[in-house]
Amino acid sequence: MSILVAFSGGLDTSFCVPWLKEEYDLPITTVTVDTGGLSSRERVAIEKRALELGAERHILVDARQDLFETQIQYLIKGNVLRGDVYPLSVGPDRVVQARHVVRVARELDATYVAHGSTGAGNDQIRFDVALSVLARGLEVLTPIRDGNLSRADTTAFLKARGFDVPASTTTYSINTGMWGTTIGGRETLGTKQPLPENAYPGTVNPADAPDEAQTIEIVFEKGVPVAIDGAPLDPVSLIEALNGMGAAHGVGRAIHVGDTILGIKGRVAFEAPAALILIQAHRELEKLVLTRWQRYHKDQLADFYGMMVHEAQYFDPALRDIEALFDASQEFVTGAVTVRLFKGHSSVEGAESPYSMFDTSVATYGETNSLWDGRDARGFARILGVQSMLSPSNRVQS
Repeated sequence: MSILVAFSGGLDTSFCVPWLKEEYDLPITTVTVDTGGLSSRERVAIEKRALELGAERHILVDARQDLFETQIQYLIKGNVLRGDVYPLSVGPDRVVQARHVVRVARELDATYVAHGSTGAGNDQIRFDVALSVLARGLEVLTPIRDGNLSRADTTAFLKARGFDVPASTTTYSINTGMWGTTIGGRETLGTKQPLPENAYPGTVNPADAPDEAQTIEIVFEKGVPVAIDGAPLDPVSLIEALNGMGAAHGVGRAIHVGDTILGIKGRVAFEAPAALILIQAHRELEKLVLTRWQRYHKDQLADFYGMMVHEAQYFDPALRDIEALFDASQEFVTGAVTVRLFKGHSSVEGAESPYSMFDTSVATYGETNSLWDGRDARGFARILGVQSMLSPSNRVQS
């Protein structure tokens, strides 16, 4: 018998290791499923932390490519922004992390899997739903939620046993992934106060960003980003490169207010340079190659898709159907987009595609064209207005 702990090295999962060891008197194995944002030094530090806390073994799983293939590519193809602001930075990670935690647990023949989610946030639901689908036959332990423990409680527990607790982990809850970083703290418990500058771990203050803009070209093939400035990159490397470029210019910071899975309102700060740059660039490229009705119906489904992913419904088969539509819609979303990064802002300066419907050889908006003449336009305008002209409400007004 043994316990496998999903371990990030933060306050909550650090608490879980010694607490579970004391309560269950069973061997503890920790597993970190890397979905991005970890440096080589941080990976080493996480393993060291786990072993110091009492784990007998630590396992690192690199799941960044998995995260892109199963989650991020569809957030790009759908231009998914929760509340038109938030790119679902770390929520999708939980499904991927749960999948690999369960895989490792079964390989080790573990009896229990544990996670450090509290009883207040969305992550507890995401983990639990994913584990209910994937971890049948395994018992799930959630010590912090079951004990209704605060960050002060878990900090006191660790300090009482001689374990160091960095002050930053007590003040702010920070979750980092390839698609962005979320930050929660005292200010996000209300709706008025901004976060202090020192709460943002990865991006420079836009006011302190370089005084000279950086212009980059992002190439997409069938909706997937494949190159920056002519240099081909795999998706993980490309996203990490954009995160670095955007962070240096203060791009990607924002605060989002929205509906939590549990039905209450929530507020979270985040940094997501690559996500916001790519979604903005991809959306502009789509405008060149998709028809109005393709874009319209895609937008409606993307909003639903983002809501379902956010609210722990990733495993509903409807999402596989929507992903199939997203894939089909990207057949001609190929081209290059020029983006300017400057003082906290990213802006699209231009885009081109071999499949562009913006065909100046056929027609120029407001000028001349070869598809119709003035008589055709006059007749089209008259027919287009027939329904409105015959509407009783408009006839009464006239």
